[in-house]
Amino acid sequence: MSADFISRIVGMVVLAIAGVFLGASIANRLGGSPYQYGVLFLLVGALVGLVITPYLTVRPFAAIRKRIRQASAQHLVAGALGLIVGLVIAALVSFPLSFLPAPFRQVLPFVAAVVFGSLGLLVGTLRQHDIFGLLRPRHAEHRDEYELAAPGRRPVLLDTSVIIDGRIADIGRTGFIEGEMTVPNFVLNELQHIADSPDPLRRNRGRRGLDMLRRLQQEAGVYVRITDMDVEGVREVDDKLVMLAKQLRCPIVTNDYNLNRVAELQGVRVLNINELANAVRAVLLPGETLSVKIIQEGKEVGQGVGYLDDGTMLVVEDGVRHVGSQVEVLVTKVLQTAAGRMLFARLVD
Repeated sequence: MSADFISRIVGMVVLAIAGVFLGASIANRLGGSPYQYGVLFLLVGALVGLVITPYLTVRPFAAIRKRIRQASAQHLVAGALGLIVGLVIAALVSFPLSFLPAPFRQVLPFVAAVVFGSLGLLVGTLRQHDIFGLLRPRHAEHRDEYELAAPGRRPVLLDTSVIIDGRIADIGRTGFIEGEMTVPNFVLNELQHIADSPDPLRRNRGRRGLDMLRRLQQEAGVYVRITDMDVEGVREVDDKLVMLAKQLRCPIVTNDYNLNRVAELQGVRVLNINELANAVRAVLLPGETLSVKIIQEGKEVGQGVGYLDDGTMLVVEDGVRHVGSQVEVLVTKVLQTAAGRMLFARLVD
């Protein structure tokens, strides 16, 4: 049996019994039949208990338990500190209130405890980062390891797109990215969510991301850390990353164009793998010759399409008759677009 069902039965029985006593009391005052009033209030109490008991007991308790599970340790500690401070203030205020005449001296201390306790809890949870920020300087020896890390071990935050892409593993192995590659738990949870997707393409992308993360952890000389740091009150993963990067004063590594722009607008440094790939591509100028394999027909009549080793597309005029062959071509035009670079060439006579 569910807790909801049990609470309904218990509430129905308790309020039915209470209804009997209430009906008998009202009958004695009004001079009516205790039996009739008792039966009437028994039915009313049973109906009310059956309907509303779960909403007064089980549902609020389940909601509170869910919030506690979702809250971080920092959130809970800050809330507890705020509640304690609020109750201490309420106790100080209640002392002079206890000298007031009745009924104020009985009611106002209780009201003060509820008001100041609630305010303390609210302020503690909403201003948790400020509270812990004030506490850190007094205990410099216990500061966050990121703040005391050597310059070469400063964190860089990885987002979901760059982990799934996979090139970060090769870049990390070469040592171009200095510091500790940090993956927050909310990014790991997003990868897990993608890996559990019913869509085969998304599922494969998520599993690839998890495999790449494991590969990163196994690479010698690459420092990877999974952290439970979170940003309260923010739901979107990209927004959490930007806020966390601002708090840690560290860059974000990403392939996501939108995240790149949003982070830059908020003053966060971004390391974009696509921009790095474009920057390290070999520079080819019109008039240079190279060898390329034409693998397919182009969009225009007679065109053939091949690709360089770095993935750059090369369109060859009159190359359709050489599909599947390795040919020498002369670069005639270089076109730079937002998606990357495209080369145009013609066959060498």
